[in-house]
Amino acid sequence: MGSPGGWWGRKSTPAKVETYTRWSFHFIALSEPTVIGVTAFGHVDARVALLVMTPVAAHVALAMVTASRALDWTVGRRPQPLRLLWALGAATALLAVAALVPGRYGPVGEDTGTVLGSVFGAVLCYGVGMMALGLRERRRVVWLVVGFGAGAGLVAWATGMPALAALTMAAFVTAAGGFFAATSFFSIWLLNAVYALDEARETRARLAVAEERLRFGRDLHDVMGRNLAVIALKSELAVQLARRERPEAVEQMIEVQRIAQESQREVREVVRGYRRADLEAELHGARGVLRAAGIDCEVGGETDGLPAEVQSALGWVVREATTNVLRHGDAKKCTVTVLRPKGRVVLTVRNDGATAPHGSARTGGTGLAGLRERLSAVGGTLDAGEARDGEFRLVAEVPLTARPALEVAS
Repeated sequence: MGSPGGWWGRKSTPAKVETYTRWSFHFIALSEPTVIGVTAFGHVDARVALLVMTPVAAHVALAMVTASRALDWTVGRRPQPLRLLWALGAATALLAVAALVPGRYGPVGEDTGTVLGSVFGAVLCYGVGMMALGLRERRRVVWLVVGFGAGAGLVAWATGMPALAALTMAAFVTAAGGFFAATSFFSIWLLNAVYALDEARETRARLAVAEERLRFGRDLHDVMGRNLAVIALKSELAVQLARRERPEAVEQMIEVQRIAQESQREVREVVRGYRRADLEAELHGARGVLRAAGIDCEVGGETDGLPAEVQSALGWVVREATTNVLRHGDAKKCTVTVLRPKGRVVLTVRNDGATAPHGSARTGGTGLAGLRERLSAVGGTLDAGEARDGEFRLVAEVPLTARPALEVAS
């Protein structure tokens, strides 16, 4: 059974921001009946207060559904909820008018008029704020706020309210509705920005992999292109000489053999250079990449004087750990330390973004399996898994007195 925070911990950063935004607006919608209810139950009889709260509750339910569908539209899961937006706008206007007219013309006391006035103002302000979630252009949001503010003033003036009071009512609805609409619009902008940044980070990781593949392919082409062309030409020449029974055919084939062997050696050097990683360079590269991704990265320790094969193996550990932090975790901080106790070197990579992929990586995954193979070649070990403090910790240990048991296969 997972921990109480497992559901939240398994979410990515954009999903967390979306969940927070969604529930924030649900709670904002629920604050509408709270504000009206405090006024209603404090001024009128409980039965009258319940009668007032019934349409308010229906308005809140419609607003919550509209907000949820509008957020789904924002992240691309549903089409724009135009019908719900029109329905919420109509319900907001009708409920506001229904609250204002009895307060001006009906046989109600001062307390009831106060309650109906609170319904009028709250319904308009909250309704405008929720409808702004379903609009993408600022111009339309402005027209929405100004339209409901002006409508509130006109309705108030038409029901007999003095012009100055009606103007004050219009200004209040415009200001309060504008505040809620601006909050909604900024929240949607922030949510879109978080998703865009996450997509850019994934794109950057894919581009880095593609660039490395292109570099390797380019190097391999440079090595093999000329040699294969020479081999093809000399083989064709040897065939022609052999058909004429010329002894030079043997010399040409010997040359072909020599070029082929030279090509094998050069390919091994390319692959070995591709696979060999410098520890100091990898540490600097990891710090730069993680900081560019918004992750605070601290690097410490000494790497001077380490054998080349040890630096290569630990450099690959740093590279794989950095990739895991970028792709699988939700880290905000990562620490890489290189310690050199007597006769050994210990590399530790810690980050606070432990998730399910990390937790399962201890026993599976080709990346960590490849690291264990590289470390075993220099007598080293690898331990990776989620620590008790919620961090993901990767520890590579290599004895400095050991010699490679075998050369890493090329």
